[in-house]
Order: sequence, then C-alpha cells, then structure tokens
Amino acid sequence: MMLGVRLVAAFLFMSMVFSPALSQNSEKSIKMKDLPEAVRKTVQEQSKGATLRGLAKEVEDGKTFYEAELKVNGHNRDVLIDPTGAVVEIEEQVTFASLPANVKATIQKEASKGKILIVESITKNNVLEAYEAHLTRAGKKSEIKVAPDGKLITTEKK
Repeated sequence: MMLGVRLVAAFLFMSMVFSPALSQNSEKSIKMKDLPEAVRKTVQEQSKGATLRGLAKEVEDGKTFYEAELKVNGHNRDVLIDPTGAVVEIEEQVTFASLPANVKATIQKEASKGKILIVESITKNNVLEAYEAHLTRAGKKSEIKVAPDGKLITTEKK
C-alpha cells in the first residue's frame, strides 16, 4: 500500500515539474513597450482606426508570435505577427450575411438546430484560408472550419 502511495506521489511530482516543459503553446499578456520595434510598427499600422483591446506574446510549437486584439467598426480582429513584424494571420469577425452562399449552407447544416454565435474569416499570408464558426447545440459549444468553397474542414467540440 505504501509503495502505491509513493508511486502516485512521484508521478504527481514529475508531472508538475515536467508539464511546463512539455507544453508547446503558451500565451502571455504584454504591453506595447515590451514589443520588438518591428512588431510595434506593425501593431501601430494595423490598429489605425481601431481600438487596441490587448496584446499578447505567444509561443506555438516553439515559435514566438505576437497577437494584437483589435476592435474595428464594432467587430473583433486578431492579428498574429511574427518577430520580424510580418503579419502571419488575421482572424476577423464577419457577418453571416456576408458569407458566400456555399459557406452559409455548410455552416447552417452543421449548426442544424443550434445557434451560430460568431463567424470569423481566417486569412494567412494575405490569402483567405477558411471561415470559422462558433456554434452552440443542445447547450454544448463547438467550432467548425469551412473552406472558402464551402467544404467542411474540421469540427471541434469545446
């Protein structure tokens, strides 16, 4: 019995010690003054006519990125920037009515009797890659990605 308790304690200790090292993705809020100069310039350009809601430094799969959370004309826009100041990805809230018909149809089919909470366009390297819809069905949240041609890419339950 005592050996079992010791093994559990050792496992818990090891998981606490090594879990931060194993974690590939992390995000930390930062201030404008903490940004590299190139990133600061890009944030200033991207936030013209917008409200800056927040800044974050992210590490994804060992690579560092910076995210600017903006409010533009009443909708959200998140801009992901690499350390050189290049815009890598933009997630921008869009209206359901503005979507292409085939994208709307796929989202409506996936939402079935649920509710569409928000839809975002995802642009990477200046190319529209997908639309992401946040849904709720039977009280459960999920997220789907749809290609610009209307094909379902992924479904993820939250």
